[in-house]
Amino acid sequence: MPLLRSSLIIVVLITGGVLCFAGCSDIPADRTYALWLDHAPSSADWERALPREVNVRGGRPHKLRTFTDIDEDTVHTSTASCHHGSRIPEPLAVDIRAFYTDKDLFMQLSWEDATRDQSMLDWIYDGEQWQNTGQLEDGFGLLWDARGQFNDFSCSYACHINDFGVNKSSFHASNKMRMAQENAWLDLWNWKAARTAGLGFADDRYLDLEGMHGDTPGDLFTENSRYRLNNRSDVRPFDEGDGPVYDVERLPADEGFRPPGSVAPGYLVERPVGGRADVLAVSRYEKGRWIVTLRRALQTRDPHDVVFVPGDEMGVAFGMALMDHSLYEHYASSTNERLVLLKQ
Repeated sequence: MPLLRSSLIIVVLITGGVLCFAGCSDIPADRTYALWLDHAPSSADWERALPREVNVRGGRPHKLRTFTDIDEDTVHTSTASCHHGSRIPEPLAVDIRAFYTDKDLFMQLSWEDATRDQSMLDWIYDGEQWQNTGQLEDGFGLLWDARGQFNDFSCSYACHINDFGVNKSSFHASNKMRMAQENAWLDLWNWKAARTAGLGFADDRYLDLEGMHGDTPGDLFTENSRYRLNNRSDVRPFDEGDGPVYDVERLPADEGFRPPGSVAPGYLVERPVGGRADVLAVSRYEKGRWIVTLRRALQTRDPHDVVFVPGDEMGVAFGMALMDHSLYEHYASSTNERLVLLKQ
C-alpha cells in the first residue's frame, strides 16, 4: 500500500508542476521523485518507476563513420565545436528514476548512445610496436547543490570561467570544471565507462574554486605510459613514440612474445577506498542504450557529501553533464532539477 499511495501522490505533484511550468517561470523546474521500498529495487520495480526525462544539450555526439571519403575541410566546418558557428547538435534525453530504502538511495540513468565507448586511450600491438588507439570513453557527472547555496541551480554554475559560453537554452562548453565563487562547493559523482564501470563505482568527488578533488585524496587513474613513468617533460603521455608500461594482465608490456592485436589499457585504475568509494554503480549497454544504476547511503560521514532527507519537499538540486566519447565537449542540463524523496 505505501508504494501505491506514493504513486498517486507523484501523479498529482507532477501534473501540478507541468501546469505551473507553462506560465510561472522562465527557468524550467521539475522533480525526480524517489519512492520508498523495503528492499533494493528489482528489475520489475525499475520498470514500474515513473521516469523523469532530462534533456542535456551542447555536446558532440559520437557516431559510427559511414562515409570514407569526406574531405577534412568539410569535417572541420560541420563540427559543432568549431569556431564557424555551425548548428549545435540536438539535445539528448536522459531517463532518470529513483527509489530509496531506510538506508540507501538508488538512482537509475539511461540514455541512447549509438556507440559503446568503453576504452580510454588503450594500446594495441601491431606486430612490431605499440600504437595508441586514441579512443575515448563515455561518461557522466552529477553535481549536487548539497548546501542549497544557489537559486535555480543547474550545471552551468560549475562552468563560470573564462572560456565558457552559455546562451540560455543553447549550452556549449569545452573546459575543466571549477566553481567561480569562494567558499562554495558541490558534491560530484563521476561515472566513466572505461575507468570506473569495470570496478563498479562512480568516482565520489567535490568541486570548489580550485577544481575537482577526490573525497579521499590520491590518484585513482594513472596513465599507462612510458613517458609518464620516465617523467619526460618534453613530451606528453600517449604522444607519438610512447608505449604502455603494463599489458592487460599488469605484466611488463615489452617482455615476451605478443601476437598482433594484443591490447594494453591506457590507464591503470586503483579501486577507491574511504569516502571516494561511497557511490556504487552497476552498468550495462544494451539495444543502443547505456543503463547505469547508482547506489549511495542517504547520509555518509564525508563532509563534502550531499545528505538525502526523506520527506523534504524541496529535495536537493542537481545538474548533469554527459560525455559521449569525449573528455571535454560534454552535454549539460540547463534546467533546475531536484530529487525529492517522498515520505513512506
